[in-house]
Amino acid sequence: MNTTDSHNERMAKLTFASVYPHYVTKVEKKGRTTDELHQVIQWLTGYDKKKLQSLIDQKVTFEEFFQQAKLNPNAQLITGVICGYRIEEIENPLTRKVRYLDKVVDELAKGKKIEKIMRIA
Repeated sequence: MNTTDSHNERMAKLTFASVYPHYVTKVEKKGRTTDELHQVIQWLTGYDKKKLQSLIDQKVTFEEFFQQAKLNPNAQLITGVICGYRIEEIENPLTRKVRYLDKVVDELAKGKKIEKIMRIA
């Protein structure tokens, strides 16, 4: 399933601040903590809790969010389907990065161990 140009444009213009509360709700509903959420986000993007809050306060778009991020080299190991898209087949680099983030949040909510999410073991 390929993403369309309009889908990619929507992803780029979406603000991280508008999606972040949904990430928090998703993981907390499943018994995980915001600290664990921040841990996997930091692994993926390099953003610590303070920088993350700054980006939320600035209402940066996902395009800006990932322009500033230092994506973990192991991010390419994130595969599978999220939101109906097979991550490794997404051609648009920004959309793929957003789906990486969605996938690690999803894995956290599903109870996967942090080490597995971070592709350590």
